[in-house]
Amino acid sequence: MTELSISHSKTDKIRIAGIVDESIVDGPGIRLVVFTQGCRHNCKGCHNKHTHDFNGGYEITIEEIIDKVRENPLLDGITLSGGDPFEQAEACSYLASLIKKMGLNVVTYTGYTYEKLLKKEEYKALLSETDILIDGEFDITKKDLTLPFRGSSNQRILFVSGY
Repeated sequence: MTELSISHSKTDKIRIAGIVDESIVDGPGIRLVVFTQGCRHNCKGCHNKHTHDFNGGYEITIEEIIDKVRENPLLDGITLSGGDPFEQAEACSYLASLIKKMGLNVVTYTGYTYEKLLKKEEYKALLSETDILIDGEFDITKKDLTLPFRGSSNQRILFVSGY
């Protein structure tokens, strides 16, 4: 993998709930999943309620996450989940940019719709580093466990690379 230069600034850490080193259910291929901490949506029936508190979880450096990715040559990419990664858009976009430089892809989950993300300037950098966006709040009345990579039928899989 490519050697990366990691800058040290306010974006060099992310508050997370945890990391799954290998997943095949959070996007295509084998993925490292970063569960960001902090979510405003509070969807009824959310299976990641522990990620909602903005003060919960713990901080990790971007460099530590990149090291985990480097340790596994089988990874196709990373998935940013949560919580909601757009609540930490600046740090998540920096992480995603480094992942892309490594030749891997980025899947981002969000409770916001794509249309709402486009209206906020601070979200555009993360959106531009995202290859696949899973958007929309989880809706328990539309829960469907047969759908790939989604929990409810209102959520969409959007191919946004090249945004």
